[in-house]
Amino acid sequence: MHTQTKFRLLVVRLGAMGDILHALPAVTALRQMHPGWIIDWVVEPRWKALLAAEGPRAERPSSAGAPVDTVRKSPPLNSWTEARPPRPVNLARPVVDRLHGAATRDWRERPFSSQTLHEIKDLRRTLRDGDYDTVVDLQGALRSAVLGKMSGCRRLVGEMNPRESPARWLFTERVQTEGEHVIEQDVELAAAVAGDDLKPVAPWLPVDATAEAWVDSILPAAGAGRAVLMNPGAGWGAKRWPAERYATVARGLMERGLRVMVNAGPGEEGLAERIVESSGGATALSCTLEQLIALTRRVGLAIAGDTGPLHLACALGRPVVGIYGPTDPRRNGPYGTRFRVLRSPESRRDHTRHESPEAGLMTIVPEDVLRATDELLSGENGE
Repeated sequence: MHTQTKFRLLVVRLGAMGDILHALPAVTALRQMHPGWIIDWVVEPRWKALLAAEGPRAERPSSAGAPVDTVRKSPPLNSWTEARPPRPVNLARPVVDRLHGAATRDWRERPFSSQTLHEIKDLRRTLRDGDYDTVVDLQGALRSAVLGKMSGCRRLVGEMNPRESPARWLFTERVQTEGEHVIEQDVELAAAVAGDDLKPVAPWLPVDATAEAWVDSILPAAGAGRAVLMNPGAGWGAKRWPAERYATVARGLMERGLRVMVNAGPGEEGLAERIVESSGGATALSCTLEQLIALTRRVGLAIAGDTGPLHLACALGRPVVGIYGPTDPRRNGPYGTRFRVLRSPESRRDHTRHESPEAGLMTIVPEDVLRATDELLSGENGE
């Protein structure tokens, strides 16, 4: 175990939302075990709110710390190895010391512009100024490995078989991961950083005081347990369960006396509005990322496909119903909370970005989702 109190670690995990949330249990475990370390993170600017809140220092919100029962059927797959840890002192920045923004998506669109070259040069300088003892690449992409090398650090830890195979040749240490779920794989990489025996722990997410006040105005703590948050969007069409089926579920939930809110991510406003119009009573919300964190922290249940907001609900300990099709929930499904995963035996893992919903996904009907919701809200445990 590393005993140096000012050991300096750089984490590289640029995005996307779900992937950062999958990396957080590993980095939170390192922060718990080594509170004196300097831990910095390279991230796409649009995902910074997952790691740090801006503005006034937040106090612990009244609804943010309530633990969720994580008792599961045996064997205890996909669960934290301990109770949810106590909140850190700095709620606004609970895990990282400094964030480095790397706008790699923008750079790809304008690779030879003077602005891109200037931003890359500035990032290289600030990374080298960090004087890091170790860099851990939790992304496994060529661009993340290159950013790790830009730091000038002599020790770059990554997977033996990364997502993009050329990245492995930039790693100075390659870790053979054995875990089935991506969270477990990230924990294995983090454990290799300092030789610790790490286990997945419940991640710490920042508390934004302004966003918490916004949620107070639309969802008082007294009614939070009867609120359901739907996230109907998905990264591509094959993962997207039809809007009309979400609307049917929303009607069933409202008949049960529940309040239904539909999150409209960027570009998904029309999808959310179709659900609201067909349901006859659900509410559409267009949230900032800070607001989505605060809102999700407070709801009684989340329903979504394989998308970032589903993994956010898991990270915050909310019960979830996951509606899965071409992606494999054994690798990137719900983790660390009570959940139900609905997936057809006909579905096969396929990350091809088809526009139409995958055939197996279409065999899941609203009654399946309502049944899973009833089980979770009645307190039944297990998958």
